[in-house]
Amino acid sequence: MRITHWIRSLAIMVLSLGCLQAAWADRFADIQSRGVIRIGVPLDVPPFGSQNVSRQAEGFDVDMANMVAKALGVKLEITQITGANRIPFLLTDKVDIVISVMGLTPERAKQIMFTAPYANTSLAVYGPKNIAVKSAADLGKYKVAAAKGTTQEIALSVANPSADIMRTEDDATAAAAYLSGQAQLFSTNSIVAIDLAKKNPNKEFDLKFNIRQSPAHMGVKMGEHNLVRWLDSFIFYNTMNTELEKLHQKWLGRGMDPMQPL
Repeated sequence: MRITHWIRSLAIMVLSLGCLQAAWADRFADIQSRGVIRIGVPLDVPPFGSQNVSRQAEGFDVDMANMVAKALGVKLEITQITGANRIPFLLTDKVDIVISVMGLTPERAKQIMFTAPYANTSLAVYGPKNIAVKSAADLGKYKVAAAKGTTQEIALSVANPSADIMRTEDDATAAAAYLSGQAQLFSTNSIVAIDLAKKNPNKEFDLKFNIRQSPAHMGVKMGEHNLVRWLDSFIFYNTMNTELEKLHQKWLGRGMDPMQPL
């Protein structure tokens, strides 16, 4: 009886370990097995992601997603994401990777894993030249448009809890709020501001103050070590063979300089 009980216990243990292993199946191996990679990219943050006149996705992060899929030899499935839902989409398995000009913070690193940086940018507050604002403490009565859930929105909230922040659903709405005059100031990525200034020459994008340097990282679900290590190798390889340099020149109009504020 004791032997039978022991065998049953062992069988249950083996079955449990098998279920546990299935539950923690390697995402990298799973992507290769199914032949499809699901990547979340923004389509509201040009030049990193937007839609052209034919409603096709284009931009720096879109090209990065295509490069990743090609290197893996799998089909790409793009999912549109925003600053607010990019981490939830990873946590709920809606996407395998997020490529969304995402900055690394200790708080975010508690939820997901980050790759090495693939682009250097900074975050700042912009506005008309006649508004005298030099720090978050000077915001006072001025309304600042910022997409909720983004690094800049979180940083401004911490730096000045009483600031009048117009939290929008995405970056495109935040930009529209500033362009239309609903907000006096606009907080965004430096590259995004440069792109908007070119497209809207009648609107001033005077740099008020820098929030912080914010290199762009890809994100994966916590625990996916094989996937994040492969992506780090991908970034290193394409830095060495100048493919990332070409991508910077194409979309950002500058080279891959070392981590220096813009």
